[in-house]
Amino acid sequence: MKKAGQTNTETSRIRDILAKSLEMHVLNLTDVSALLELRDRELWQEIFDAARRVKEKVYGKRIVLFAPLYLSNECMNDCMYCGFRTGNSNAARKTLSAEDAVEEAKLLAGRGYKRLLLVASEHTKLTGIEYIERSVDAIYKNSDIRILHANTAPMKADDFKRLKDCGIGVYQCFQETYHIPTYRSMHPTGPKSDYAWRLSVMDRAIAAGFEDVGMGVLLGLYDWRWEVGALIAHCRRLISKYGFGPHTLSVPRLQPAQGANMNWKYRVSDDDLKKITAIYRLALPYVGVVVSTREHARMRDELLTIGASQISAGSKTSPSGYMHDGDTEQFEIGDTRSLEEVIGKIASLGFMPSLCTACYREGRSGERFRRLAEKEAIKNFCRENAVLSLKEYVEDCASGDVKGQLQKLLNDEIAKCTNGLAEKFNLIEAGKRDVHV
Repeated sequence: MKKAGQTNTETSRIRDILAKSLEMHVLNLTDVSALLELRDRELWQEIFDAARRVKEKVYGKRIVLFAPLYLSNECMNDCMYCGFRTGNSNAARKTLSAEDAVEEAKLLAGRGYKRLLLVASEHTKLTGIEYIERSVDAIYKNSDIRILHANTAPMKADDFKRLKDCGIGVYQCFQETYHIPTYRSMHPTGPKSDYAWRLSVMDRAIAAGFEDVGMGVLLGLYDWRWEVGALIAHCRRLISKYGFGPHTLSVPRLQPAQGANMNWKYRVSDDDLKKITAIYRLALPYVGVVVSTREHARMRDELLTIGASQISAGSKTSPSGYMHDGDTEQFEIGDTRSLEEVIGKIASLGFMPSLCTACYREGRSGERFRRLAEKEAIKNFCRENAVLSLKEYVEDCASGDVKGQLQKLLNDEIAKCTNGLAEKFNLIEAGKRDVHV
């Protein structure tokens, strides 16, 4: 049993760490370790509150929304946790043509999405850089989607340069697990079995010109405390080398998938997922913390209150999943709410739903973005752009009670603003689109 003095020392140490985060400082690994080892429930409530405050200091009340668009589930890897694995003999395989990808993108744009995350399985012949370039070019030319991000297999530096040049905003790739024995057992065959090639992926992407990269681990493959510490160590190395680290950190939790071959020894509880979300926010105050539709609705709503700042909505995890029932999914989805339902819920929680894409096109990326965020200046752009993108959504897509709810939110924003917001609303009502700062 701890003595009273030891408990007081621990409390003081944790509060010093929280104060450091609230001053927008990246935490060192000793600080992160103290958070990872903490068991005191009352102190965790303080941590959750601090994470919320840090998020609001950086981004204000805005929550960014997006959807994934799966291009292919034909894969050369045998990742034991994934529905796309080569060992899944029951999988129905499909790779979208550029025309198919455009149809999916147009459908999503019609629902109000402005940013999509393209997801491609790893297949040298089917989903290489030429295929991705064609898909990206077709979507930009033939739909109203304004920014595309990409989650693809690691590439060579020259291919990353091509990926950047074709208009991808954020490059996302997860290490899955930093624990080498677990990595090898989870990825027994295929290109993905090369741990070192995947570990060095962000260096090649950044060298090729990507300033915004997305990172994460698949929580549940190994002990989450090990994984979170290793991921933050990786982020800190990138910051030290390049002046910026990841633009986003995702918190995907292992879920069932068709044909998966898993044990659940390291299952991450809901309470632990909340801790992980808070630690990411505190350790790297400026990052976007992303919650996927792997989680059920209640959990996702709760994570928004403790530091998460981006959320997918209405997601499908199979090629052609938006046009019809789709083929084999990568994993089971926990939150089946539509974009409109999620937007309404975000607003009801006191947050500002955002469909903004401005920063990628205005050069607010990489080290510049990090500096603006740490100075608490990026939220000024976030707030106005969130409101403008929401106004556009209300004009074009919202319906029923949600439309009335959002209109009231926008009226309240106009009443508070003195920077010409009403004039910009008038432009949108007159038919102008993509009004942003």
